Amino acid sequence: MLDGMDAVRVSALRESLAGTGWIESTRAFAGALRHSVTRRSAGGLLLVGDAGYEPWHLAAHLADEAERSGVPRLAPTLLRHAVPPGAPAHLAHGLTGLAAAGRGATVLVTAPGEAGPPLLERVLDARRAGATVLTVETGDRELAALAHESLTVEGAAGEPFELVQHLVSAAAGERAPRGGSRLAALARRLTAPPVARW
Repeated sequence: MLDGMDAVRVSALRESLAGTGWIESTRAFAGALRHSVTRRSAGGLLLVGDAGYEPWHLAAHLADEAERSGVPRLAPTLLRHAVPPGAPAHLAHGLTGLAAAGRGATVLVTAPGEAGPPLLERVLDARRAGATVLTVETGDRELAALAHESLTVEGAAGEPFELVQHLVSAAAGERAPRGGSRLAALARRLTAPPVARW
């Protein structure tokens, strides 16, 4: 989590966001996500990471935003590359869920690494079946090419990639683009130095 970052890393993160347009880029991407899940023909939101990454935090933040904003379709179904035996029902959805993603469904892929052929094929199948595909990736051109909307976080694995996902989920919960004050406040809070507890 960003709360435990030391002052040097926080300062570097602030510098990386200053003047980059990340607030505007994430707001535009989040607007596309919100539109996709709220349009008249919308179905569910499926969230999947690459083979080495499960987007737990993004799933939790989107679920929180769904409740806070009154947009229940923002709450995603997390799809997992490997589902262990005995997993709770809400964590027992495998990649076969992409096969059911047809017209009206929204597929959000977050991939700090390479998506890889198996995932790319499934995402392509979902797109061909009519699903809307959105991606947050770090320069995976093949994945970005499959997306209707893509947010590329080049060379930003780790905390910056997580920060962008926080910004996306917060912006997706906003009612209108003019809600930038809440998003800007979140960005400031996430990049603030850790509070000394005692």
